Amino acid sequence: MKRRIAYYQGCSLEGLAIEYDTSTRAVCEALDVELVEIPDWSCCGSTPAHSHDALLSAVLAGRNLAIAESTGCELAMTPCPGCLKSLKGALQAFHNQSERDVFLEILAMPFTGHIKAISILQLLYEIIGVDEISRRVIRPLNDLVLAPYYGCLLSRPAQFAEFDDPENPISMDELLVGAGAKLVDFPYKTECCGATYGVTRNQIVARLTGRILDMAAGLGAQAIVVACPLCQQNLDLRQSQVNRYWKRRFDIPVVYITQLLGLALGLEPEQLAWDKLFVEPDWPLTAPAVERDHLEKAQS
Repeated sequence: MKRRIAYYQGCSLEGLAIEYDTSTRAVCEALDVELVEIPDWSCCGSTPAHSHDALLSAVLAGRNLAIAESTGCELAMTPCPGCLKSLKGALQAFHNQSERDVFLEILAMPFTGHIKAISILQLLYEIIGVDEISRRVIRPLNDLVLAPYYGCLLSRPAQFAEFDDPENPISMDELLVGAGAKLVDFPYKTECCGATYGVTRNQIVARLTGRILDMAAGLGAQAIVVACPLCQQNLDLRQSQVNRYWKRRFDIPVVYITQLLGLALGLEPEQLAWDKLFVEPDWPLTAPAVERDHLEKAQS
């Protein structure tokens, strides 16, 4: 029986992060999760809205949760940590007694606040589970050495995120190891990439992302694995800018956790939008057909 989970795609996953959306949908389908896209969803407000009006920003995100509730789902999942922050902020505002009445007055639609907002990483790690995903692997990532990079928002602040360890998260590590990959001990796994300063202060982003790329390269990682569209864009899309700033030649693929798990689950690269990456992997994306057939028979 499929799990039904409301899906909040968010704006980034319609554009530069479309590979995250594509691979998220494909992996969820492979894991028997029915993603119920929130009808008529709207922008969550992301970074700028709350700096103008915190309550109005919360209601903007809350509208999406109210619609998600109307689908009968108990969970609303979003792949984007920025969107997750907005959705969680809406729930926090709703459950604040001093704000609830005004919140509902502005929202002007039914909302109980019983729905829970989670990330794709939390769905994979806590709800589906490492053991279940490992059991379904038919193309192990045995030959890959990876650096898991969480960024600064996925598990922080701890009392708000309520997921994983804020300083030393392990969820992505365990999922990748469960899929057969080898990991480097990555000390920069929660360092900031520069976030939205990529537009207004690109030298800051070049310096910060350069440190992350340099550490991953020095440890022998073949790719950096992410679960945030903004982190991916700063490390992948802007890698040529980083090269100019550092006067180096970084050439490290930066891939989404869902893309790698999709490969491990037997999906093909085109199903996971691998062609959307700016830095292309130079390692094989598919195991030999004979090996896959053997693994599939072993699993059946």
